Amino acid sequence: MLIQALVVDDSRSALDYLKRTIEADGQVHVIPFTEPLLALSSARNLDIDIVFADYEMPHMDGISLIRRLRSLPKFSDIPIVMITSVESDEVRLQALDAGATDFLPKQPKSLETQVRLRNMIRLGSAVRKLNDRAALLASEVARATHTLQEREEEIILRLALSVEYRDNDTGDHTLRVAKYSRMIAEGLGLPDRLCRDIYLAAPLHDVGKVATPDHILLKPGKLTPDEIAVMQTHTTIGASILAGSRCELIRLAADIAVAHHERWDGTGYPNKLKGDEIPIAARIVAVADVFDALSTARPYKEAMPLPVARQHLENGRGLHFDPACVDVFLTRWDDVVAIATERSRLHPQDDAPLQPSFTPETREPTISLPATGAGGPAATSLA
Repeated sequence: MLIQALVVDDSRSALDYLKRTIEADGQVHVIPFTEPLLALSSARNLDIDIVFADYEMPHMDGISLIRRLRSLPKFSDIPIVMITSVESDEVRLQALDAGATDFLPKQPKSLETQVRLRNMIRLGSAVRKLNDRAALLASEVARATHTLQEREEEIILRLALSVEYRDNDTGDHTLRVAKYSRMIAEGLGLPDRLCRDIYLAAPLHDVGKVATPDHILLKPGKLTPDEIAVMQTHTTIGASILAGSRCELIRLAADIAVAHHERWDGTGYPNKLKGDEIPIAARIVAVADVFDALSTARPYKEAMPLPVARQHLENGRGLHFDPACVDVFLTRWDDVVAIATERSRLHPQDDAPLQPSFTPETREPTISLPATGAGGPAATSLA
């Protein structure tokens, strides 16, 4: 494959001579320019392996051209040769400081200059091969990394689904919580990698429920104080399952598992953390988890209409939930509805009044609502 040489000289005769000389061995294709400014603007869209630039040119001399070319990422490491008959050490030092690789006389007729020209061409070819190899390796690494990420995501989601199927007949809860959580994380302006990790770790928030007995987890009626205490241990058990991993993603999942039932006002469990003491990922998942739990049917309750579930979040802002997380969630309400309505178990009348089929205090902590008159709900379980 021919290597590409950018040759810039304001003299048409000198340019033609350089073109013939450089292309003589059939290894190089020359792209000639007599105007340095045009060469510079065109270079951004050219694949160049080596540059030959005259020193004395109008509008922009060779040193300035070399400096400008070196500022372009694709010209950072390719050979750049300055063509000059000037013997001044000062000029040559300036060219070297600007990024010149070597110098050639204006008329490279001697054996020495012919050898140096050939060596520069070989260097350009070698750099191209190295860059091609580096690009290939980078592509292979990116492909392998993408494959690993896909497998990582699948493993985590399958593990989360194995837990979710114990108290949810479709397992959709984990996927919706993941989507809500990523949406909130992005709205908070968190780094892309952290948003992705929260999306993957969020489905493991209830992994500790693998240790919750079915007669408690699936109980349709009121839980006793002892049963509530057992239910609440799913946070610490989940953290124990995930603790000690060398994987950053699993450590993030452990933070979420143990803290997603903490409350902004410090009245949550298991450690009564308050405000910013609660890990940001757990604060995010708390909003996503509660909203989805409220708006879906469970063995102990009916699905809550989306507007009513939204009102619960608004009333819990600054009490149960991080206000910033709630604000992002509500700002993205159209996206929330799109995620929520992907399921088929949504309450058929979103504007219908809630008809709870359970006693609020039987499950996990509640969010209080303003009085709504006779028959209106005062509190609802988060389960």
